[in-house]
Amino acid sequence: MEYLTEIKVRGYHADFYGHVNNARYLEFFEEDRWAHLESKIDLRKWAAEGIIFLVVNVNVNYRRSVPVGETLLISTDIAEIGSRSVVLKQEILFKNSKQVAADALITFVVTGKSGKVLTMEGDIRKEIEKLRSS
Repeated sequence: MEYLTEIKVRGYHADFYGHVNNARYLEFFEEDRWAHLESKIDLRKWAAEGIIFLVVNVNVNYRRSVPVGETLLISTDIAEIGSRSVVLKQEILFKNSKQVAADALITFVVTGKSGKVLTMEGDIRKEIEKLRSS
């Protein structure tokens, strides 16, 4: 797995109990998705063509609580490319122990100027394939 995002857990990430709030995990996953998208796909070109990514489903498994002060690594890889959607597998790991704090399956679609979902073929699929870990 490729780790583009490292996050130091701060006090504002924590809830009343002193560990990362469940909603923050979604922000951590999103941060890494954007890092991967920006590093592999020309998003400005896509935006100019009216092509956008839309998350349509999120399934998260919270494995371990994360206290303030921990450093986390986040990874993103393709789990599956369907005919009209893509499923990403994401993990949040403790940097030192490499234990999994949370993992998720994130499903997204790509829409064009018309707002309709595009099929994962041709140039779109080639671009999406760039998100696979080497």
